[in-house]
Amino acid sequence: MKRIAAVLGPTNTGKTHYAIERMLGHRTGVIGLPLRLLAREVYDKIVAIRGPSVVALVTGEERIVPPRAQYWVCTVEAMPTGNGADFLAIDEIQLCADPERGHVFTDRLLHARGLHETLFLGAETMRPAISALVPGAEFVRRERFSQLVYAGSKKVSRMPPRSAIVGFSVENLYAMAELLRRQKGGAAVVMGALSPRTRNAQVELYQNGDVDVLVATDAIGMGLNLDIKHVAFSGLRKFDGRKMRDLWPNELAQIAGRAGRHTSDGSFGVTGEAPPLDDQVAEAIVEHRFAPVRKLMWRNSALEFGSAERLIGSLEERTEDEWLARAREADDLQALKALVARPEIADRLGDARAVKLLWDVCNIPDFRGISHAEHADLLGRIFEFLHESRRVPDDWLARQVKRIDRIEGDIDTLSKRLAYIRTWTYVAQRTGWVDDESHWRGATRAVEDRLSDALHTALTQRFVDRRTSMLLRRLKQRESLVAEVNDQGEVTVEGQVLGRIEGFRFRMDETASPDEAKTLQQAAMAALRPEFHLRADRMYNAPDTEFDVTEQGGLMWGEQAVGKLVRGDDPMKPVAEAFVDEEAAGADVVQKVQRRLQHFIDRRVAAQFEPLLAMSRDEAISGLAKGVAYRLLENFGIVPRGEIADDIKALDQDARALLRKHGVRFGQYTIFLPLLLKPAPTRLRLVMWGLWQGLDTFPDSPPPGLVTIPTVEGAPAGHATMAGYRVSGARSIRIDMLERLADLLRGEDSRNGFEANPDMLSISGLTLEQFADLMGGLGYKAEQGERVKVKATPEAAPAEDASADAAAETTTQETPEAEPAATMAPEGADETLLEAVPGTAVETPDALSGEAAPVEPATEAEMEVFYTFTWAPRGRGAQRPRRADGAQGGRADGAQGGRADGASGGRRGDGGKRGDGGQRKGGGKPKGKRPPRDDKPKTYSAKPEKSGKVDPDNPFAVLAALKDKS
Repeated sequence: MKRIAAVLGPTNTGKTHYAIERMLGHRTGVIGLPLRLLAREVYDKIVAIRGPSVVALVTGEERIVPPRAQYWVCTVEAMPTGNGADFLAIDEIQLCADPERGHVFTDRLLHARGLHETLFLGAETMRPAISALVPGAEFVRRERFSQLVYAGSKKVSRMPPRSAIVGFSVENLYAMAELLRRQKGGAAVVMGALSPRTRNAQVELYQNGDVDVLVATDAIGMGLNLDIKHVAFSGLRKFDGRKMRDLWPNELAQIAGRAGRHTSDGSFGVTGEAPPLDDQVAEAIVEHRFAPVRKLMWRNSALEFGSAERLIGSLEERTEDEWLARAREADDLQALKALVARPEIADRLGDARAVKLLWDVCNIPDFRGISHAEHADLLGRIFEFLHESRRVPDDWLARQVKRIDRIEGDIDTLSKRLAYIRTWTYVAQRTGWVDDESHWRGATRAVEDRLSDALHTALTQRFVDRRTSMLLRRLKQRESLVAEVNDQGEVTVEGQVLGRIEGFRFRMDETASPDEAKTLQQAAMAALRPEFHLRADRMYNAPDTEFDVTEQGGLMWGEQAVGKLVRGDDPMKPVAEAFVDEEAAGADVVQKVQRRLQHFIDRRVAAQFEPLLAMSRDEAISGLAKGVAYRLLENFGIVPRGEIADDIKALDQDARALLRKHGVRFGQYTIFLPLLLKPAPTRLRLVMWGLWQGLDTFPDSPPPGLVTIPTVEGAPAGHATMAGYRVSGARSIRIDMLERLADLLRGEDSRNGFEANPDMLSISGLTLEQFADLMGGLGYKAEQGERVKVKATPEAAPAEDASADAAAETTTQETPEAEPAATMAPEGADETLLEAVPGTAVETPDALSGEAAPVEPATEAEMEVFYTFTWAPRGRGAQRPRRADGAQGGRADGAQGGRADGASGGRRGDGGKRGDGGQRKGGGKPKGKRPPRDDKPKTYSAKPEKSGKVDPDNPFAVLAALKDKS
């Protein structure tokens, strides 16, 4: 006896499971399902029970038919209806009312039957239609296993675990998935257009807990059984193929009903920009009350193939049944009309076989979603192949497949290729359309699998942050996290990179979004505390040689920044501030690191400024000398003389001796400690001075070993002094070398003018033009002039070269240590500076005889530039050049000058002599013309003549004197 039953009820009632059990109770059976994805799921279930040898899978793009197939799992469009199976079932029968596919389901409802049992599975809304159209059908009402409640609107960030967010456009799905990746570690993506392989891989991410949220289209409403506790709609409108429309309450219920698994209750609601559901709609979904279906989509299935016109006419035939409504023109009918209108196609439709073939070709779905005209072009080409040779040529098909068989590209590109390959998979599945069906079915399936895997990878990479999802899961489960730190400082937890440790601070991975940062920080706090304690112990026991101070006040431990210096209560006592994430490391680590850094900087200051600090502690220094020592201390060992000129003048010889004992040098321009001009103290002095001045950025210290440097434009006031230089025009000169230059200037006639000699240029390391600018900055006026250059005769040149070579050889062999840089001629210096003083001849020693070589004027008038310098102070602060005894010199009018020791200086006169009291005897220098030059030729060399007096403050002079004595 034949049984026809309609098993109706809401979702989660076990209807599909019931149908599978009933089918397996028969010898043979066929079940039609609405989606390729669902068909694959059911196929896998039956194969697990009965084995693959008796189960067939037939969809538009997939065909697995073993020789002894007993049970056929198919999509509704692809199911065989005339194979005489004992059992037949149609799932989701309410799709009879669907505008696009409804006519197919209605045809199965009217005509598909099993020999012994037929089941229609679907919603309760189909009861009246089935009762009217299928006489004798019995009805089985199944109740939902669990309750479904309305939860209202929820933000995506507050979405409960095991949720599904349903959207109705690809753009909406991608936006939601991206938001979930940032906030919750990611989401799995399920769409009807996905291949079963991609869909299963994405579902597996959700099912195994890699992600906690699923983003899907309404495809999940068609029987896909997933572990979902909450369904949230991100939109309530969709495009139905023709227009945008609101979802019907029963459509919403079909999707919302996926919440709750078996006996576990579920909830549904809205999220994102979706408005809250109307109370009546929400209540209807909860109570499963919907208006019954009144019209089923229908299209005549008794087709006539005598001609194309008769076929079209049969497809457009109307029905008089009140329950049936003619379906709107489907894609296959549109394609048929378009092809019949083409003369090259119409000419081939001479018989019923050709018309039937054309209709079969028109049934190829538009998987690509292109325009009707482009789709018709492809169908026309396939029809021509099949009509002419009854096969699609292998070489042509191979080219089409090869164009698609590429796995590079983004999600959209891969999705399009996957849609394109479905066309050729469909063609390969049709019996008799290709020569080697087995080969092409395997080849197209392999391409689809590769594209499916690539699409799954692309979806996962874009929408799943495994690191964040894993950390969230572990933190939620309150499992202990153990961090691993490699040699580069990278922090990993279970293979996932969280970021990098820099000293005692955790730097999150730069690729982390602001939303991910919270999770990474939370995980790092839990995992890194033991590591920070170990690091603090190692640092505390590390030697001072592992630490350093940068020019911007940073404190380094090896290559890692672990702190910075800040201003303290005393200029010489900066405070170390540690860079430690207190939340991650704890207060103990902060204190330990801070204490170790303070010990380091205190010892560094004590070592670099030992002479200055020792002077400040010397109790023998008192009175005015103590005040000078204090000024040196608060100015880090360097004070311009003009700032404390009165105090220096008032010091007696005993006070000066006490200060000199600690290395203080009383220079004409600066009072300083020469040992503090070394590069290391200079760097630290600039940092401490910058802290004390409250600078945001500290100027860099000058490169070591330079006598002069370009004047820094826009530098803070006092920077040059702290760097150990004095600004003098476009360049600044080092203060110790400036004092040596001042020694040379004392003996010159600064009133009537003098020229720079090679000793002055050698000290400064400047060209004549640069030296003139430097002298201008010191208060001298430079007057430029030109004159005829006097040079040696050509005959003297070889002897001069030989003498130079001999001197160089002697220097190399007898002097293992080079001269100090300050006494050497500068590289690139003007060679004319080594020529004779104007108006004199030059004596050049002969290399062989030792006699002076004859000198002749140049045959052609060659001019040279020279400068004459006179004292011309530009302001009250300008300091006059001082004589060797400390008195002010350089004036010919006999004006009073102060001595370096504070004693009063006498008037300077021409040829005056010093008496025992330190006063010069004789009157002032007579006015008038400059005395005539000595006619005797003078000889100049690159090195200055050595003075009999040794400067105790110049280490290079001391070494040279010792060498002379030896």
